[in-house]
Amino acid sequence: MYKRLLKIAAIALALSLSGCGLLPDKVDETKNWSASRLYSEARDELSSGNYEKAIQHFEKLESRYPFGTYAQQAQMEIAYAHYRQGEQPEALAAVDRFIKLHPNHPNVDYMYYLRGLINFNDRVGFLDFLSKQDPSERDPKAARDAFDSFKQLAERFPNSIYAKDAISRMKYLVNAMAQYEVHVAKYYYRRGAYLAAANRAQVAVSEYRDAPAVEEALYVMVKSYDAMDLPKLRDDADRVLRANFPNSVYFSGGPTSDKPWWQIW
Repeated sequence: MYKRLLKIAAIALALSLSGCGLLPDKVDETKNWSASRLYSEARDELSSGNYEKAIQHFEKLESRYPFGTYAQQAQMEIAYAHYRQGEQPEALAAVDRFIKLHPNHPNVDYMYYLRGLINFNDRVGFLDFLSKQDPSERDPKAARDAFDSFKQLAERFPNSIYAKDAISRMKYLVNAMAQYEVHVAKYYYRRGAYLAAANRAQVAVSEYRDAPAVEEALYVMVKSYDAMDLPKLRDDADRVLRANFPNSVYFSGGPTSDKPWWQIW
């Protein structure tokens, strides 16, 4: 009986192994496609929102025709497709690879712009300090990286069609980063860490001088120094606040609200 079962098992195994060989290999429909067709099909997939399929086509195009004009365009499209699919690390890697390989490409300014957009759209997490989560836990690195990318574009390619939008986004990011520092300062103030609050507010004042958030940062400094019984520093901060914002709402106790001045949620 044992030998019979063993024989049956051996036959079943042999059939399963031979069966694998009977199955047809998966056919690559793109095998004989020309570079132009691969690019056209990839673009169609991209336009339809099929980003994964588009990336696959672009990667095949680049590997099969590495020295053609389509290859460089495929590299750019791969970066964009990863960006649209929300794959930030892959998108940034593709952008950096293109810039390294083709620093003098006529459209390299677009890649700097795209790198800024990739990081700029990651600011959603950074700006979540507007929620109830502890603002001191947020990392504004993405905002800084986006600013640096847009700055490189504006400085290296001042005549680029993307330069104007890049500069506008830089201005937005400056105030966003300044406001972040103010919110962290207010977080520290609320918890009685007055020195930390004053120092964090000072960062906003010194690093983002033209940002609207500087007005509130100065007010936080005044309140923090007053809480620490440091009248000279308090008066200095108050003097700067009055000189730069003579009509500041903080002279009457801050913006009208039923909530504490530091609470934004």
